[in-house]
Amino acid sequence: MEFSQNLENISKVLESANSLEKIKILETLNNTDNPEILEKIISKLDDDSIEVRGEAFSSLILNENDISNFLVDALKNTSKNVRGYASLALANRNEMSAIPEILKLVKDERSMVRSCALGALGHLKVKEAKDVFLEALFDPNIEVKKSALHAIIDLKIEISEEMIKQILIENDLEIEKMITLIKK
Repeated sequence: MEFSQNLENISKVLESANSLEKIKILETLNNTDNPEILEKIISKLDDDSIEVRGEAFSSLILNENDISNFLVDALKNTSKNVRGYASLALANRNEMSAIPEILKLVKDERSMVRSCALGALGHLKVKEAKDVFLEALFDPNIEVKKSALHAIIDLKIEISEEMIKQILIENDLEIEKMITLIKK
């Protein structure tokens, strides 16, 4: 509930306050449908403090109002954090209608965004994105590869022995553990 807080006070706290004050106010905003406040919450996905980003993320996930349009718009934000975390928020809210927009992010210039988008698609169980997951196994960024592998394992997508050999070239312990799950 927003209690008696006005927009100006909320904005002031979210823009200039310390992290604890931001977190305190974000905890009260998980049921807002005010567009200006929603935009402020979404902007906090790019806060300097990981705790503030986490509270903004929680606030968006817990919000029972239809805020999917705001989150889909956030997928076009200039901030990599906003794009990435908005895709994960949409996935956690089970917003299947956002799949086409999330799919666009697997080609994002920022590896963090690509990784989040793949994680979101995996969470939404988008089996139709099989080729996207397989292609991402050859992304230059190891975290993107791991996100693709997680989705492949979760969705039980088969991959060839040749692909497995190419992935194991990374010589990464976490990837090796994931490959053993695929082979079972």
